[in-house]
Amino acid sequence: MTTQRYDDLRRIEAEVGTLIRRVKRVMGERAREVHPDLHPMTYFILTHLAQHGPLRAADLSDAFGMDKGGVSRQVQTLVDLGLVERRPAAEDRRAILLDATDEGRRRLERMTRSRSDRFDRRLADWSDEELAGFSAQLAAYNRALSDD
Repeated sequence: MTTQRYDDLRRIEAEVGTLIRRVKRVMGERAREVHPDLHPMTYFILTHLAQHGPLRAADLSDAFGMDKGGVSRQVQTLVDLGLVERRPAAEDRRAILLDATDEGRRRLERMTRSRSDRFDRRLADWSDEELAGFSAQLAAYNRALSDD
């Protein structure tokens, strides 16, 4: 490995570290933008339900690598905030499905639009080609490290 390659790899690691810290901060901001009392992990569960719901609690446990008790506490917070609802499954009335409420979906959509507009303004100086190139490189990076 050349010195330049070594230095470039260390720089990538440092930049990814900065990105991770920024993502953690932004997830907290997004959660609070949806609801002031929303914790980032609870925000992730809400977005997952809005995209993939309705789901059983066991599906959420699997998706997030959390125990059922942890998921249950997070879901209860979302139910208490009016962002998620529980309902019986049509095929088995004993089973309970979880899904984002209309209010939860509205709040997520409003936050997503607001964040997308801010993101677009911050990258306004990037050409369409630069955006596409960065997107492709980032996807390639993630594919290369997918088994880490």
